[in-house]
Amino acid sequence: MLWRKFNGDPIQLPIKDAVEAAITREAGSGYHLKVCIGTDSQVKGKETEFATVIVFLREGHGGFMFIHNEKTLLKYSIKERMLVEVAKSIEIAYELCDLFTLYDVDMEVHADINTNPSFKSNEALREAMGYILGMGFAFKAKPEAFASSSCANKVVN
Repeated sequence: MLWRKFNGDPIQLPIKDAVEAAITREAGSGYHLKVCIGTDSQVKGKETEFATVIVFLREGHGGFMFIHNEKTLLKYSIKERMLVEVAKSIEIAYELCDLFTLYDVDMEVHADINTNPSFKSNEALREAMGYILGMGFAFKAKPEAFASSSCANKVVN
């Protein structure tokens, strides 16, 4: 899995090592971190592109993110696509959760799913929420899910 920084620089380390290095660097600089993980997707013609982000928030001092983009030719219904987004976020959250526990970093999984029933993505809300909470992760949906709806949304081509 290839990850990069927001400026486009590739992350050479395995993602778990890169995240641990970021946590220790930021803690060494005196920052308290919170991490939000989210995924967004765009359908363009026959392709669906997913962007997953790991957003590091420095309390009161901005933040930075790591980004992974991936494309597929698989066709999804809106509900399926929302649940695939959530699955991608959970996959990386699960891979990293022991680091967050070790370093006492709060983590949330953000789902790009609207809490308003008049939006199509709302069909996936109950399942997504159950999936995320069932894994033991904190959960945010739109409009509070900025990692997926703002950050990942900006980096999905």
